[in-house]
Formats: sequence, structure tokens, C-alpha cells
Amino acid sequence: MESELKDMTSSSPLEPEPARRSHDDGASSKDDRPLLKQENSGSAVAATGESLEELEKKFAAYVRHDVYGPMGRGELPLTEKFLLGLALVTLVPIRVLVGMIVLVVYYLICRVCTLFLAPNRDQDQEQEDYAHMGGWRRAVIVACGRFLSRAMLFVFGFYWINETYRIPEYDSKSAAESEEEPGRPGAIVSNHVSYVDILYHMSSSFPSFVAKRSVAKLPLVGLISKCLGCVYVQRESKSSDFKGVAAVVTERAREAHENENAPMMMLFPEGTTTNGDFLLPFKTGAFLAKAPVLPVILRYPYQRFSPAWDSISGVRHVIFLLCQFVSYLEVIRLPIYYPNEQEKEDPKLFADNVRRLMAREGNLIMSDIGLAEKRIYHAALNGNNRLPTVLHQKED
Repeated sequence: MESELKDMTSSSPLEPEPARRSHDDGASSKDDRPLLKQENSGSAVAATGESLEELEKKFAAYVRHDVYGPMGRGELPLTEKFLLGLALVTLVPIRVLVGMIVLVVYYLICRVCTLFLAPNRDQDQEQEDYAHMGGWRRAVIVACGRFLSRAMLFVFGFYWINETYRIPEYDSKSAAESEEEPGRPGAIVSNHVSYVDILYHMSSSFPSFVAKRSVAKLPLVGLISKCLGCVYVQRESKSSDFKGVAAVVTERAREAHENENAPMMMLFPEGTTTNGDFLLPFKTGAFLAKAPVLPVILRYPYQRFSPAWDSISGVRHVIFLLCQFVSYLEVIRLPIYYPNEQEKEDPKLFADNVRRLMAREGNLIMSDIGLAEKRIYHAALNGNNRLPTVLHQKED
């Protein structure tokens, strides 16, 4: 249970990462892509001193291929330097100012709507939220939150979002075993590429997220997270804390499935971000409630800078993203996935089947690496020779 919750906000060498997908990629009804695996849990990386090229093959899900290179520190061509400098003195100041205005406006709306109200509290789990209140207050928070989230995406350069509703071709056996049942999904499950994912899902369905407990104390954002109904978790806490959060997430998902007025949970079952071409193993936290889920696939086509938050610092990523004159986001929305009885009794099977469906429909490559391997790759990029210390952080 602990490993399921640690990264929900989360033995052959990997093949080289394929070229970035084009806009016209079609989904194949047959999942014939290779399942990529990492060798020896990364211990050989530290022991044999493999080259960066070898690491990129093993940890292909975290490798950047845009013009800015690994960690966003690559040597830029002269044209890109000119465009970057132009955007820094013209576009970035405007976007920062407008973005701050949008954030402050929504904070004030949330402040007004929560005046004289006490948040819903769970003292045992140190959870509190305003997502369970009803009436006009909740309606205003949700409507304004969705609109202003879309406005924030516009500020970041996502002027158009291409949304596709796809009906997958289930095989006859799966269709026969799946018995649809009434009720909305208990959770939305999505691949995780960037923090921009959160803005999109807020603008689309305004769900609750799993967030670090420190988020609740941040200026402006803290109150907004409580209005979203975020479930707070302390990443470096004892196992009992994670078990408690798992129970909260499961309860929230069941509540959303049974009550149309309850906020849905938004979960990224991979547990961390990739470069957008891969799909990592799913944690089972989103599937413990035995409730149907809504799979959503996000893709970020790019020409210069990739919006993927894979191996680049947060500050550098924000600056480069703000410097892009236009950014693109494509969304594939799949039908609600109703688990059959076998999947309800086996959350791992439920998670694996949803993952394979998303990989097939999103033309994503499945990889068996995870957050621990990402830390190893980051350490190598940073020139950290103490890679074995990173391995101790690997989840069970």
C-alpha cells in the first residue's frame, strides 16, 4: 500500500526511443509494441560506469529530444537564441503579469466563496477541503475554476486544444466480460507529462488531486487546492500515513462514483512524469475502489521546446515554456472503463488492463522503469558519482 501512494501526485536494455509522434498517428487495434524493461534495477549503472548514451537507451522514457537538449542545457542554434531572447524581453513579462492576475483573481473568488465557512476536516488524516460544500458557492468555484484554468493555459501559449473522443475496439472476450453499470467514474486516470496536465484537467472536469501536504500552506495556491478538494500526502512519511491516504483516495473514488455531486479524483497512476512517448507501470491506488475510471491521454506535439517535465528543472521549464510563442496539446478521451468482476477483485489486473488500453489507443510505448530509475538518470545528468545512494530510494 505504501508503494501505491508514494508517487500518485507519481531486464533487457531499453530500445532507443522512437521519433516523436506526428499529429496523424493512428491507434492500432492490436497492441504489438514491445514491453521495455530496465536491467538489474539500475545497480549496473553505478557499478560499470555506463556512458550517457547507454543510460539514455535504458531510461528512454525520461530523455529529452527537443532543441534544448538534456536538462534544457543543450547548445542552442543561433536562430533559437534570437527567438529566446526576443520572447524574454517581450512575451514573458506580459505572460507573467497576466498569469499572476488570473491566479489572484481566482484566489479572491475562492476567498469570497469560503467566507464564514469551516472546511470539511478529517483530523485523523490531517485532510481538509471545501470541495464537499454545495449550493451557489461550490457552483461558482467550479465554474470560475474551469474558466480561469483554461485562461491560464491560454497565457502559457496553449491557444487551441485538440480533443478527440475515441471508441476503442475491444476484443469480443473483453466486451463479453465487461458489464456496464450505472454511475459516473470514480476517478480520472491520465498519463503524466507535465504540470500543465493539472491545468488541463482543472479546465476540463475540475477534479481533486493528490498533492504534497506542503501545498496546503502555500500562499494563494493553498486555498485553491482546498477548494479543489486535494488529498494531501507527506511523501517522506511513515507507512501508516500512506495507508491512511490510500483509504481517503479509495473512499473519495467510491463517493464520486455513487454521488454525482461529489468531486471526482484525478490520479496519475505512473507516479512521475515522462517525455510523453512512454507509459510507465501503473500504481494501483486509482483502482482500489473497484469503481469505473475515465482514461484520458495527453500528448504535447512540439517544434522547439517540449512541454514534458522529464529531466529539466522547474524554473528553467517555466521560463522556456513562457518563451514559446505557441504550444500544442492533444487530448484523447476514452469511454468510461467499467471493471469486470475479476478486475474488481484484482486491482493490479484492473490497472494493467487500463494501462494497456491507454498505451494502444495513445500509441504509447510501455516501459517497466519507474521513479527510482528517473533519479538515477537525473543523478547521471548532474554528474553525481554517488549513484548507489540514489538506489536506496527505490520503492518496494
